[in-house]
Amino acid sequence: MLYLNDKDIQALGMDWPALLEVIESTVRLLDAGDYAQPMKPYLRYGDPNNRIIAMPAYVGGEVHTAGIKWIASFPGNHAYGLPRAHSVVVLNESRTGQPSALLCSPLPSIVRTASVSGLLLRRVMEARSYEQLQLGIIGWGPIGRYHARMALSLYGDRIGRIRVYDKKGVGLEEFPPGWRERIQPVKAWEEAYLHSEVCITCTVSDDRYITLPPRPGSLLLHVSLRDYAPEALALVEAIIVDDWDEVCRENTDIELLHKMQGLARADTLTLADVICRDALAGIDADQPILFCPMGMAVFDVAVASYYVKAAKERGMGVALD
Repeated sequence: MLYLNDKDIQALGMDWPALLEVIESTVRLLDAGDYAQPMKPYLRYGDPNNRIIAMPAYVGGEVHTAGIKWIASFPGNHAYGLPRAHSVVVLNESRTGQPSALLCSPLPSIVRTASVSGLLLRRVMEARSYEQLQLGIIGWGPIGRYHARMALSLYGDRIGRIRVYDKKGVGLEEFPPGWRERIQPVKAWEEAYLHSEVCITCTVSDDRYITLPPRPGSLLLHVSLRDYAPEALALVEAIIVDDWDEVCRENTDIELLHKMQGLARADTLTLADVICRDALAGIDADQPILFCPMGMAVFDVAVASYYVKAAKERGMGVALD
């Protein structure tokens, strides 16, 4: 059994084009039915704000691996100087079920999230002629920062500015000078939201603070799922989800739209519709697009498998008896 920790994943790095291909090939396996993924349970005890989620899945094709991500989200951890989220991924050989790898690091989960966003962003940029892309990020935790890394790595020559808002402040120390100059901290979420063709919400907010409608033709990468008041999204017709059953629960903005405005599965597109059936071609260029990904275990298994393969090729990690 191969063990990989945070330093191993950092050393292997983030090859964003390769990671997007991992996500895209997994979407195609989803569309072909070559996967298994039960609904993920939420474990809660004590403080109702805390949760631990089990995310099991099997991915077919060349991945041909089963596994589970076990991810804890404890928002109060910052008071103890600890990260909000902790996660491990266990992979199993698909033929025997024997555990084959253990990844003890939050990075595969963070990278998976940014890669899914990156895949949709790539398709939208192919469909719409953003000349000098203005990007907004609300929430500057690890997921927000890695979205900035992904976007600058893949589309740096087409990004004019990244406006970033976080009520706790915005630090840029981890970014190299060439990237740091492109990132502009702003004093209000409205500056990041209204001045950007692409706005990425990466907060841990339970308050629906975004009350204004999006700018025409914008892409809303709604990673954090609980930021928009229903009235802000009332006129958004192009809504994309990764999995309707997963995302229409747990007090997400999609669930609120379902309960308050009658949004139904048939009113949404899936990521597979976009990747496999070019669904963006039917959306007018001036229409905002909302993407709400609850997070799919198949992507976690596929990304973890990618890192395990890379580690074996480079002789990294620790073999456990």
